[in-house]
Amino acid sequence: MAEGLLDPRTIRALASELDLRPTKQRGQNFVHDANTVRRIVAASGITPDDVVLEIGPGLGSLTLGLLEVAKHVTAIEIESSLARRLSATVEQRLPDASGRLTVVEADALDVTELPGPPPTAVVANLPYNVSVPVLLHLCETFDSWTRGLVMVQLEVADRLVAGPGSRTYGVPSVKLAWFADASRAGTVPPAVFWPVPNVDSGLVRIVRHEPPQTSASRDEVFAIIDAAFAQRRKMLRAALVGVFGSSSAASEAIAAAGVDPQARGETLRVADFARIAEQRRARS
Repeated sequence: MAEGLLDPRTIRALASELDLRPTKQRGQNFVHDANTVRRIVAASGITPDDVVLEIGPGLGSLTLGLLEVAKHVTAIEIESSLARRLSATVEQRLPDASGRLTVVEADALDVTELPGPPPTAVVANLPYNVSVPVLLHLCETFDSWTRGLVMVQLEVADRLVAGPGSRTYGVPSVKLAWFADASRAGTVPPAVFWPVPNVDSGLVRIVRHEPPQTSASRDEVFAIIDAAFAQRRKMLRAALVGVFGSSSAASEAIAAAGVDPQARGETLRVADFARIAEQRRARS
């Protein structure tokens, strides 16, 4: 096998070797275009000092691109055959980098500890069906990484970067805003994947920041966010009845938080939800 990044022929050869049939259930779409891989790596801003955490490396397209630049890559892969093959692929195509790769065979949502050096960045082609839960789990669980770039379905990218008042602003937007600033970093067409998805993908740049200053816990704030968007067309005083016990109690708490009880959740920033959570804590 030749050295360097993967191409379409090699992707298909590896899939054939592993008897791999990509499934929609696991959102498996593999990048086979080296230019796209290098574009993603460049957009991520990683340097030779970075330890990169990658989720769902698949056949290794992005892994190889990351290893061309990063100090170390820790890749979490749920599929046993893919996890076992990844180290061999790197050994064959980038032999000098094989000692800088750690492969963890696991469901990323179950991983709470990582071997080796702590990650400083996250760069991943996230499986379409679990992209938001995985991203939030990485934010919640590993605080050493300060920036990242993730490729997700374009619709999900729009939700992650949306601001208050936007049609696409929702639970993913607000919860990610607790941890980080998110912005669009480009679009990736379906043609660079195998199999070809029926949607475009979006690149989302993530820059971590400190969570809002609040006496409420993250879980308490997230519970308010979930309740507000469970009935997103309702005014907050109605959407939060279940939280505060009655419409009048909800209105009083929301107003005490400096928020209009007649506002809808889609107009609030994460700091607004934090103040409402503080009021709930004060009243419990």
